[in-house]
Amino acid sequence: MLVAHILNEKGRDVVSIRPEATLQDAAAVLTRHRIGALIVRGEAGALMGIISERDIVRAIAELGQAGLALPVSTRMTANVAVCDESGTIAEIMETMTRFRFRHLPVVRDGKVCGIISIGDVVKSRIYETIREAEALKEYIATA
Repeated sequence: MLVAHILNEKGRDVVSIRPEATLQDAAAVLTRHRIGALIVRGEAGALMGIISERDIVRAIAELGQAGLALPVSTRMTANVAVCDESGTIAEIMETMTRFRFRHLPVVRDGKVCGIISIGDVVKSRIYETIREAEALKEYIATA
């Protein structure tokens, strides 16, 4: 299965935040949308980074409540790994495992067109496994 198939099924909405927003703002947006990461975009809408729940928790662990006043730009990952819509689930799983992150922006023509989470990957693999098992059962039943 390809990244494009997952995006077509789940949708291509991308929730983003500005780099000057605070970690408190980011936490509120994450909570409101019930997601685990936000794309950080600059003035022209370009991808500047990604900020996750983990980044916010680490800031709080290090600085306490004061960490929530920090700008997103100070805690975001600026060197963001991305994929394109033609990527396979196996490639995405390998990238997420190697770099130990759970969200991967999808880029088309230099612009973010979606985001894939580890939950999306797991859901996709479960669906594929069920489909394969059903196909095998059907094959055996008709043989």
